[in-house]
Amino acid sequence: MLRLLHMADVHLGARHGDLGEAAAKQRERQFAAYSRAIDVAIEKRVDVVLICGDLFDSNAQPRRSVERAVGELKRLADRNIRSVLIPGTHDGYDANSIYRAFDLRQMAGLASDSSLLTVLTPDQPDVVFTDLDLVVYGRVFATKTQPRSPLEGFDSSIERRARYRVGMIHGSLRLEGRVENDDVLFTTEEVAASGLHYLALGHWHSFRQGHAGATTWAYAGAPEPVAVDQDGAGQVVLLTIEDRDGRPTVQVEAVPVGRTRFRHLDVDAAGLASQDDLCRRLMESPDADVVLDVRLIGVAPESLDLNLEEVERQVRPAYFGFRVRDDSVAALPEGPLAPAGTIAGVLTRDLQARVAAAEESGATADAAELREALHLLHVLLDDPKRVTLA
Repeated sequence: MLRLLHMADVHLGARHGDLGEAAAKQRERQFAAYSRAIDVAIEKRVDVVLICGDLFDSNAQPRRSVERAVGELKRLADRNIRSVLIPGTHDGYDANSIYRAFDLRQMAGLASDSSLLTVLTPDQPDVVFTDLDLVVYGRVFATKTQPRSPLEGFDSSIERRARYRVGMIHGSLRLEGRVENDDVLFTTEEVAASGLHYLALGHWHSFRQGHAGATTWAYAGAPEPVAVDQDGAGQVVLLTIEDRDGRPTVQVEAVPVGRTRFRHLDVDAAGLASQDDLCRRLMESPDADVVLDVRLIGVAPESLDLNLEEVERQVRPAYFGFRVRDDSVAALPEGPLAPAGTIAGVLTRDLQARVAAAEESGATADAAELREALHLLHVLLDDPKRVTLA
């Protein structure tokens, strides 16, 4: 039985311009998650660790940062655990690549021909571990944007050097209507034709797995979120390959290593008395490790006046990250309508009829926009100074 650990998209050294003062903390969280992934590999006694691109956020990293990252790989080598890396799109194998500028084996104190640390490149597209009966392929180009699919014409079923076949790619699986363009793109049909037992993927920061033909594939996701809206990040993949009924069988397990957690919260605007009321509710359970994603829903009372920028400024310090979106709809005005013969009466009745028609047909976005127009009309007629028309 083979046991491997698969990670990707660590993005060490990311600047996090959107996080302000929290940027340095998030960089340390990312390194801590990377280190915990190495801990998992050691604790689970894996045979090989696969790092599928973007270990670094860019090729512009100081030597001390590269040394720190390699120090974790040395921990594996000291226990005879092999590591195999491929460049990604952020740390691509161009002329300025980290993997050209630095000799990772030498930095880890290993011999130049050591099998304990391998970087797969266009010049070294695979590595065979004879004692494990395993071959690992890195489908890598020397440019960020690949001129063709990394699996074009690839078929590992003809491999005779080893029984178990694992591939590594940093790129996007083409999904009709969802993912049709990217720097590196390949198809489900190509995965199925690859003959691989397992395809280890990087580039998507959320965990995802599937099957194409006899091939099991998975995106490990980022060990720690790189951006505050990546709620599928935070783990690495532990996989086993063993023979069952005479054929290799792959089992995939997602293992948490990240610290940041995500919490999604829907708040019914109908139950809010004021902006202060909303802020009080959101700050009842502060947590420095939580990214809180809030969505206002329902029908907002006419008296509710919210400034979401002010809400964000007040609530954000209670959490690692915070986002609030207003998907509520405006309440229909109450009270008697203006006379039918007046301009106000005609507009009001017309908008009411259009709201009803949109809601009946299921056009929720149109209905919400018409409700807002009706609400603004009512406020404008009641107190023109409360409305600024742009």
